[in-house]
Amino acid sequence: WSKFPWWSGLLIHSPLIGLQTLCQEGKTLIALEYEIVQVVDTGPILRDMAFSMDHEHLYIMSEKQLTRVPVESCGQYKTCSTCLGSGDPHCGWCVLHNTCTRKERCERSSEPRRFASEMKQCVRLTVHPNNISVSQYNVLLVLETYNVPELSAGVNCTFEDLSEMDGLVVGNQIQCISPAAKEVPQIIMENGDHHIVQLQLKSKETGMTFASTSFVFYNCSVHNSCLSCVESPYRCHWCKYRHVCTHDPRSCSFQEGRVKLPEDCPQLLQADKILVPVEVIKPITLKAKNLPQPQSGQRGYECILTIQGNEQRVPALRFNSSSVQCQNTSYSYEGMEINSLPVELTVVWNGNFNIDNPAQNKVHLYKCGAMRDSCGLCLKADPDFECGWCEGQNQCTLKHHCPTQENQWLELSGTKGKCTNPRITDIIPVTGPREGGTKVTIRGENLGLEFRDIASHVKVAGVECKPLVEGYIPAEQIVCEMGEAKPSQHAGFVEICVAECKPEFMARSSQLYYFMTLTLSDLKPKRGPVSGGTQVTITGTNLNAGSNVVVTFGRQPCLFYRRSTKHIVCNTTASDDGFDKVKVSVRVDKAKIHQELQFEYMEDPTILRIEPEWSIISGNTPIAVWGTHLDLIQNPQIRAKHGGKEHVNICEVQNATEMTCQAPALPVDPNHQSELTERPEEFGFILDNVQSLLILNKTNFTYYPNPVFEAFNPSGILELKPGTPIILKGKNLIPPVTGGNAKLNYTVLIGEKPCVVTVSDVQLLCESPNLIGRHKVMARVGGLEFSPGMVYISPDSPLSLPAIVSIAVAGGLLIIFIVAVLIAYKRKSRESDLTLKRLQMQMDNLESRVALECKEAFAELQTDIHELTSDLDGAGIPFLDYRTYTMRVLFPGIEDHPVLRDLEVPGYRQERVEKGLKLFAQLINNKVFLLSFIRTLESQRSFSMRDRGNVASLIMTVLQSKLEYATDVLKQLLADLIDKNLESKNHPKLLLRRTESVAEKMLTNWFTFLLYKFLKECAGEPLFSLFCAIKQQMEKGPIDSITGEARYSLSEDKLIRQQIDYKTLVLSCVNPDNVNSPEIPVKILNCDTITQVKEKILDAIFKNVPCSHRPKAADMDLEWRQVSGARMILQDEDITTKIENDWKRLNTLAHYQVPDGSVVALVSKQVTAYNAVNNSTVSRTSASKYENMIRYTGSPDSLRSRTPMITPDLESGVKMWHLVKNHEHGDQKEGDRGSKMVSEIYLTRLLATKGTLQKFVDDLFETIFSTAHRGSALPLAIKYMFDFLDEQADKHNIHDPHVRHTWKSNCLPLRFWVNMIKNPQFVFDIHKNSITDACLSVVAQTFMDSCSTSEHRLGKDSPSNKLLYAKDIPSYKNWVERYYSDIGKMPAISDQDMNAYLAEQSRMHMNEFNTMSALSEIYSYVGKYSEEILGALDQDDQAGKQKLAYKLEQVITLMSIDS
Repeated sequence: WSKFPWWSGLLIHSPLIGLQTLCQEGKTLIALEYEIVQVVDTGPILRDMAFSMDHEHLYIMSEKQLTRVPVESCGQYKTCSTCLGSGDPHCGWCVLHNTCTRKERCERSSEPRRFASEMKQCVRLTVHPNNISVSQYNVLLVLETYNVPELSAGVNCTFEDLSEMDGLVVGNQIQCISPAAKEVPQIIMENGDHHIVQLQLKSKETGMTFASTSFVFYNCSVHNSCLSCVESPYRCHWCKYRHVCTHDPRSCSFQEGRVKLPEDCPQLLQADKILVPVEVIKPITLKAKNLPQPQSGQRGYECILTIQGNEQRVPALRFNSSSVQCQNTSYSYEGMEINSLPVELTVVWNGNFNIDNPAQNKVHLYKCGAMRDSCGLCLKADPDFECGWCEGQNQCTLKHHCPTQENQWLELSGTKGKCTNPRITDIIPVTGPREGGTKVTIRGENLGLEFRDIASHVKVAGVECKPLVEGYIPAEQIVCEMGEAKPSQHAGFVEICVAECKPEFMARSSQLYYFMTLTLSDLKPKRGPVSGGTQVTITGTNLNAGSNVVVTFGRQPCLFYRRSTKHIVCNTTASDDGFDKVKVSVRVDKAKIHQELQFEYMEDPTILRIEPEWSIISGNTPIAVWGTHLDLIQNPQIRAKHGGKEHVNICEVQNATEMTCQAPALPVDPNHQSELTERPEEFGFILDNVQSLLILNKTNFTYYPNPVFEAFNPSGILELKPGTPIILKGKNLIPPVTGGNAKLNYTVLIGEKPCVVTVSDVQLLCESPNLIGRHKVMARVGGLEFSPGMVYISPDSPLSLPAIVSIAVAGGLLIIFIVAVLIAYKRKSRESDLTLKRLQMQMDNLESRVALECKEAFAELQTDIHELTSDLDGAGIPFLDYRTYTMRVLFPGIEDHPVLRDLEVPGYRQERVEKGLKLFAQLINNKVFLLSFIRTLESQRSFSMRDRGNVASLIMTVLQSKLEYATDVLKQLLADLIDKNLESKNHPKLLLRRTESVAEKMLTNWFTFLLYKFLKECAGEPLFSLFCAIKQQMEKGPIDSITGEARYSLSEDKLIRQQIDYKTLVLSCVNPDNVNSPEIPVKILNCDTITQVKEKILDAIFKNVPCSHRPKAADMDLEWRQVSGARMILQDEDITTKIENDWKRLNTLAHYQVPDGSVVALVSKQVTAYNAVNNSTVSRTSASKYENMIRYTGSPDSLRSRTPMITPDLESGVKMWHLVKNHEHGDQKEGDRGSKMVSEIYLTRLLATKGTLQKFVDDLFETIFSTAHRGSALPLAIKYMFDFLDEQADKHNIHDPHVRHTWKSNCLPLRFWVNMIKNPQFVFDIHKNSITDACLSVVAQTFMDSCSTSEHRLGKDSPSNKLLYAKDIPSYKNWVERYYSDIGKMPAISDQDMNAYLAEQSRMHMNEFNTMSALSEIYSYVGKYSEEILGALDQDDQAGKQKLAYKLEQVITLMSIDS
């Protein structure tokens, strides 16, 4: 270890699969663990470790893994305390950079207090004052700092996002000013009376916040009561007479009106219960303190009572500062079901100045008569209510509401305070055993007011019944315990006396009470588990008599559940005596029922095995269970517990050893169902009281994610032909169970009819039953039900539109042909039958060809897009970085542009040139100079279109870091361009149509810079999907390697117009990176050339690797590994290549007869191979030549001219071909004429391809033409530029909506988006071949047509790409119009916001280009046109004032070579 003195951390083996990092203290090696790092997945760490060369990392090995671990990871600690508290000896706190790092990485760490290595050295900060009112502005705050390094570079004080200002450093104090009025936060009551912000100190040297403390803005005015105001922790005062809370007591109107202490607040004091009877006029007097005397102009006091939601205001009188009285008023409330209603009471003065009510005094309104219908209930009421029973009216009233004859009003305290006429309304139970002990409940009215009134006068059926104190409810209920009855007594009434046995105090029940004899006859079940929990039913007679039942099994109680006349049901408890037969005894009250019944305790059930050991989250899948004694259990259940919640489900016992259960659902939140498998925390069975099986320890029961189905489509309706299978797409349809034989039981109903289901992991195939019409589809599995929508099975025409069109065209051709044949036949009817037969055969041949092609086109159109969408499984999108992207757009085709390199100048001139370029940069940053420079260049005749584009791009690269200025210049140039366009009487719609000026190219570049984020986050995904979909769809069919024509195409020019026979093969390719890993299956066509095969294999192997990081097909050889063990290199041309009549055909897999399923490998290029062409005979048209033809990477503008002419080899005169010979060579065979005759029939393939790609085109257009897509807002640049164009149109009085629409279309979709659609390689790291390019051009043309306002009149002579999208363009146009109109309706962007946005964009991409190199490139134009530029500057007044011509001359002098 001495080799590494800097290293004081040891790494030791850890029982965890990871590393423990320990630090050394002193010499005795007392190790302190400060971090545990997981470094390998499984297994222990090996002893051998090694440092990297720079000693920054440690290499650590396990049996299967090598890992590189950083020696420290200080960056994970975000605060000084966590950094230094971690104990990591390498880490310290770099104060002004506010990061945890190693000392040598902290700038100037040797200077005092710039690097903290101990906790006590962390920066601390206090501020005085630490709170101010929101109505105080620009207050001086003094910050005391501790452990802060010298701040000579200056410091800023920041109040979060409110404001930032310079701080003044005085010793160890920093003085800051609190924010100005407009920056202070608005504090509203919901958020309390204060707002805490972080007051941060930011170093001007590093731009980082290095210390912060909490600072409080408080707002007294949110308090609207005195107590909350003065009890606030801040300096708040209450102005008593103004009823406001303020931080400034000087604002109170009277000295005596200021309140600072709670005891000085006006407030109501605690009052005894305030009782007010309803409808009685009565004042309410309240005690208080500090009540203010209303001043002149202020209103007096009022009481507000809120009764059942209605406010009642009552005038009040202030007697003095400590007493107030609500005036005489009566109150009432609705309903007789409340006898006392507490009501909120508020005392206010001057209309709405509340007096605090800290004791929360309430007024209790009451009605004597409510819910007191009898004398007893009336006298039971609270004596404070002063209610009594008015006998004349038979109701409970206040005394003065009862007529005043004597003896009519009874009250509790009166001498005659006893109620007469007791009455019994109900007795429970009405039967009981003779032995007594039954508790009888007697309910009624006026049953005494005290227990002693009824303590000795209760008889039931002539037997004494002893009242129980605990069951007595005065006036309402008596509970008494029965004595023993004589054999002669059978039934009788209940009789009671209240206090004395006079007739008016006696009552008798209307019900009879009966004495019963109870018997038992049987019990079932007769056995149960020893743990109990069995529900036993005992049968007999009169079993519902009496009040209390006790059942015992031997010595164990059986818990009573319910009973009726013939049954008692109870639940057994666990037996202490083990397995045994026990005696059953039943007691009802004091009666013991004699009958010999027995119950047997058996061994508890066990569970031996369950199968399967998995289910889905929603449960309800069948589980078979094997065990012992399962038949003892009456209601077995299965349970699963997860996240503290439990779900159970039912089981059904088959016999003693088997039962079937439905799996319980796993209790997870339906919104957070993971895609992972879950294990429940507990899983087991509820088998009566058997505790041991509640949690099964030996099971690994697993839950897999629920199957998820997709809806058929957004409309929810799937149209089908009869007999077509219905496909339900989804995921997780087969649980990924190890062993792999998992099956879920799916039921799919079409309407009411089930269908036969075939399941794969991502789809259910359902053979549709014989139905017609519209039916709901319902899929069921486990506990789930899902309807993906409706199917509409239509009995109509089985052909689709394209097929009908195809057949109609074919039919028309047939008819023409037949007519021609008939005319010929008429003319040549004398000729022999032989000619006729030949014609007949040709007719049949043609007809069958047409029919076959129509049928194929129809089948292709019906093919589900699903294949395509499922293949594009979201492979990572290979976005180019910002610099590469902008370079490809600004300088297309130039790989290594000077603006990416340092400026190359001979050493002796370097200083002068740099000085000159810095001066020139100042001029470029001068708006007057830059505008004059651009206008002068544009007026020169030799200044070409190419130069204009180049200057615009160079200026934008220089101004990348000053986008606000660039935008300002661009707006000026565009305004000039619009003026010029209108002056020259050009049609206004032509504005921005072509790139004829620097301004137009600058506009393209401006959008290029500002829409990168939008491309990356939003539009890139559908554009990449479209590119992949086109590439994949093209590669599903043959592509001619030489002409670039394809079977599937959107472009008529690139369509193979012959019938090509081909088969799809799946080859297994050995992975070149890892020979032992499984072979990769690759789909290939047997008509592919070897280069095409290599490219498809590379695409499959390096699916997620950007194009520039992949090996090239030309650098690899394809090796076919035959079953026999032989290995053969396949090539496009070798000695086996066939030559016929000067035509040489490229080798394909069919040529080599490679069968389906063969194993192939890509190996590095061999120098020679046994089947290679002899060196001397290699023809010039070798692979590289036609590869170059295909791999054309330039701009895709000249598609038609791109098709390579098949030039014969100069020496041998041999012409190459792959799938189709170029017919311009005229030596086509006679037999091929037939196929040429109806080549238009193949145009239906364009339709099939378009149908398949439709979704991807729609997705792209929808993303581009929507203002808020996938959570991404509209880029500010678009709104800002569109508003600018609208302003310009208003300024020039252009109100034609078509012109405005066209300007916007020319400005963004045609300048930017069309470029991206045609050239996705500007945005992504991909290779684009010519057929994909042709298809993208068709999409780009459609995009342009969608943005146009002119009508498209289509006829049979229109180009096919216009016809192809004719139906879609009107709806796309609507999207564009809606998009422009939505942008127009958005709120305008202020220049301030736009400048902030542009500044942010500049900052993000500050150093992407070498400014000096770009300036040098721009300067080359100054050199070329220096006289003209100087002349223009001399004539410009503003330029003259600023001496710009002189400054430019200085630059020219410095830059000249001979100076």
